Amino acid sequence: MSRENRTETVTARNLRHAARASSGTGAVAPSSGNGSAGGALARAMQRSGGVTVTSAILASGAVALGSIAQGTVGFGVGVLAAPVLLLIDPRLVPGPLLLTAFFLIVGLTWREWRGIRFGYLAWSLVGRFAGTAAAAVFIRGISEATFETVLGVVVILGAAISAFGPEVRLTRAGFLGAGALSGFFGTTAAIGGPPIALLYQREKGPVVRGTLSAFFVVGTVMSMAGLAWAGKFGRTELQLTPVLLPGALVGFLLSGRLTRIMDRGWLRPAILVLSVLAGCMVVAKHFIR
Repeated sequence: MSRENRTETVTARNLRHAARASSGTGAVAPSSGNGSAGGALARAMQRSGGVTVTSAILASGAVALGSIAQGTVGFGVGVLAAPVLLLIDPRLVPGPLLLTAFFLIVGLTWREWRGIRFGYLAWSLVGRFAGTAAAAVFIRGISEATFETVLGVVVILGAAISAFGPEVRLTRAGFLGAGALSGFFGTTAAIGGPPIALLYQREKGPVVRGTLSAFFVVGTVMSMAGLAWAGKFGRTELQLTPVLLPGALVGFLLSGRLTRIMDRGWLRPAILVLSVLAGCMVVAKHFIR
């Protein structure tokens, strides 16, 4: 068995354990004849904040697609999954999606560690801390009625920055600014990828995936801490996280086999188009109601 396959096997096992731990149980429900899988899924949904089976399947599917993007392009789980999750159940964003992304990114960092450029990380993380702090203050000061609309707007902005933003050079100021934007977008809507990914547009695939993954491991912890301080991350978010973990597991396993194809740039344009459309739908949904 190759090292990559062993790594994927270990990470898959860790993700399964994380799903069990997040749902407050250390064991899988036992099977009991026909329909046992559906019954176990229904019981899991009851423990996970009352999300319906249909919503859980759709949400996990969105996370799977986003996880494939994350594992092949270097970012995408938030950009692609967040708009869809907002339409399915706004409670899934940003807290549960961030925690799910954390487990995924830990696995990707281990898989792509040879491509990490540690010299790039320091100033980016300083900026990420500043952006996360600003986002936490912002979230704490707005009402629940406007929060969903803000998330939709942030989704659109994040996708637009990635699609139309100018080329940014690898300078200290560039790292600080991109890190700050990543922290703000990552904390408010779990889409911190586009701003920081602009810095690495011309880098090779392994460098992009490895360095971004290492950045997001630390940055995601910062964002979850900021959300907790703002009262947006707690028991409810932990209960909802298992709904998304199966999709992250599937996406991680598939992405390892698609990196060579996706390094040619076929996936990113589709992600950006879907993100902008979904973000517009979120905003429109709020005003139509």
